[in-house]
Amino acid sequence: MATSTYLSNPIVSIGAVDISDQCTSANLSQKIMALSDNAFGSTATSFTAGLQDNTLTLELYWSTASSETYATFKSLVGTKITTVTIKGSSAATSATNPLGTLTNSYLEELPVVYSLGELSRCTIVLRGGTFAWTEV
Repeated sequence: MATSTYLSNPIVSIGAVDISDQCTSANLSQKIMALSDNAFGSTATSFTAGLQDNTLTLELYWSTASSETYATFKSLVGTKITTVTIKGSSAATSATNPLGTLTNSYLEELPVVYSLGELSRCTIVLRGGTFAWTEV
C-alpha cells in the first residue's frame, strides 16, 4: 500500500493580497451538481454535469494590521470576490503544484472569535464562483 506524507506551505491570495501568513487551513470543495438526464425507458439512474457549486473555507488568525485579515476582508462582506488563488507551495506552478483559482465567489459574513488566552481566529467561507486548476 502506497503512503505518503505531504508537508506543505500553501499560498493563499485574495486578489493581489497574499494572506498565507494568517491562514492555517484552506479547505476546497470543488463540486459540480449532478442533473438527472433519465428519459422514458431508462433502466438505470443517469446523470450529466450541471452548474459548479464550489465552497472554499479558510481558517485565519484574526489580525487588524494593514494588509492582514480584517483589512483584507472588511469591505468584501456581501460582495463577489473577483479572484482567490490557492497553491500547495511557493514553488513554480506545475502538474505537481497546481494553482487553483476561484473567481466570483461570494463572501456572506466575516465572523471573529475572541477567547481569553488564545489567538483570535476567524473562518471565512467563500461560496459559489467558478473554480479551475492551472498546471502550467
